[in-house]
Amino acid sequence: MKIAVASTDKDENSSISDRAGRAPYYLIFDESGKVLESIDNPFSFGGGGAGFSVAKMLADKNVDMVIAGRFGPKMLEALKERGLKIREMNGNVKEAVLNV
Repeated sequence: MKIAVASTDKDENSSISDRAGRAPYYLIFDESGKVLESIDNPFSFGGGGAGFSVAKMLADKNVDMVIAGRFGPKMLEALKERGLKIREMNGNVKEAVLNV
């Protein structure tokens, strides 16, 4: 299972971003908590549609679950359409993955 976490920085000890679509970074982990990839979110700035675009980007990376502080309604819908699980959490990125 691959888990993507919306993050405030590129490090696994960063805080979970409270804005899923506009998170500065996404860290992708395997089920054991190993970081597989760190992604600069190209949709963190700009016009509308960030949630839909981020959902597509993460689905294209074969992510199974997305963790963020808060999801907007459009992003929730886009993630559910793609079959991704959603978890709203706060705190440390690495701890969140280990507690899934």
